[in-house]
Amino acid sequence: MTEFLAPLAEQLAAVPGVSAVALGGSRARGTHRPDSDYDLGLYYRRPLDVDALRGLAAAVADEPAEVTAPGAWGPWVDGGAWLTVGGRRVDWIYRDLDRVERIWQECRQGRYEIGFQPGHPLGFYSHVYAGETARARVLSDPTGALRSLSEQTRVYPPALRDALVAGLWEADFAVRIAGYGASGTDPVYAAGCLFRAAGVLCHALHAHTGEWLLNEKAMVAATGRLACAPAGFAERLNALLGAVGTDREAIAAAVAAMGELTAEVRAAVGA
Repeated sequence: MTEFLAPLAEQLAAVPGVSAVALGGSRARGTHRPDSDYDLGLYYRRPLDVDALRGLAAAVADEPAEVTAPGAWGPWVDGGAWLTVGGRRVDWIYRDLDRVERIWQECRQGRYEIGFQPGHPLGFYSHVYAGETARARVLSDPTGALRSLSEQTRVYPPALRDALVAGLWEADFAVRIAGYGASGTDPVYAAGCLFRAAGVLCHALHAHTGEWLLNEKAMVAATGRLACAPAGFAERLNALLGAVGTDREAIAAAVAAMGELTAEVRAAVGA
């Protein structure tokens, strides 16, 4: 039940700088567990009145919570707060609306970036911003800017699809350099390379299907459910990365298996 969020969303939208509030994450997608957090995207335009947000948090939270300034958590997930409201975990997550709008225009032109962000070991793919707005449940949007963007982003840009499929070159490269992990008996390096390759495959297959991929969490299972995914995609990746091995022969076998899967993904998307 999310009815309790409506008055909170209106209070948040009244804070100077907050343009819109949306429910995101698993709660918006309907894939949540009973104990899942409520992720509220606070779409803001600068300047954001952080002091007013802190005052609101003090009024509604069950216990004291830190409310950060923009930029405190990193360059892409740039701040917010973790609160408990009425016994429920509610996260406030900042999104710079001007930046989200700019990223959407870049997506339409087939451009994306991958940036460092704590909590995202694959790296933060910029088009996640667009995917979030496509799947979000808008709770408060006085100007209508977020609803307009949400409607636009429900159509996956063909240019972005082509760019992410073309990005499969990186999976090939990651598999090749993972071979150094076998020759040097370095399973940690090999595992890192193979994880990177796995993420590139997942993004390419989602793009080919025209579906937004928003997070590394559960990306393999989600990709395995796509109609275009190679047979046993999720099972093979889980087995491969669940046991890369510690001796040269086992690591080399894992690298070879990822190479085979990468070739099958290329065939599946016609690349």
